[in-house]
Amino acid sequence: MRWTLAGCFGFVLISISVALKISQKPRFYGLRPQKKVPIYCQVSPKDLKGTVEWYKADKYGADKNKIVHNERIRFESQLMIQNAFLYFMELKVEDRGVYYCSVNDTFGPGTEVQVVRPYDPVKAQYRSQMKDGLIVLQGLLLGVCIGAYLLRRQNLVKDNDSLYEEPEADHIYEGLAIEACGGGLYEDLTAYARAEGAEAPWE
Repeated sequence: MRWTLAGCFGFVLISISVALKISQKPRFYGLRPQKKVPIYCQVSPKDLKGTVEWYKADKYGADKNKIVHNERIRFESQLMIQNAFLYFMELKVEDRGVYYCSVNDTFGPGTEVQVVRPYDPVKAQYRSQMKDGLIVLQGLLLGVCIGAYLLRRQNLVKDNDSLYEEPEADHIYEGLAIEACGGGLYEDLTAYARAEGAEAPWE
């Protein structure tokens, strides 16, 4: 009896797993805005009954939020499911994310949609010119700072050299008069002085 119940339970699981096989195509989109984009969801077996619902997540593994049908995003809910589509009538930047189709609370593998921001050549040229101008301005400021530093250093070197200049002449005894010194400092040289009118011995 137990083996019979286990076999029936396994058969039910296998039949459920087969009944809820869901695939999505394509698995990735990389587009610019204002494009018309379809996402294809295929469910097997063909006679499966249920309702297709679409969900969006910011990335794989993130929380899924149910998508509401509107003028720009369209999809069909059918009771007899085989093929289902999600259409973006006009793709926008905020539409990027991962989209899942769901049937009877079973989700497909997901389709990632990446939307590239539109390219504006005028703005791109303006940003490039601004960047070049900032680079030139930074170079000029750097040159001014380096020049000011070198000039300051040169002035400091000149000031240091002027403090240690050697005198042009030796003025150690300048202003020193013999009369101002005491008698004991210098010998009396009058004894060796030659008398007036006397001739030198070699004359």
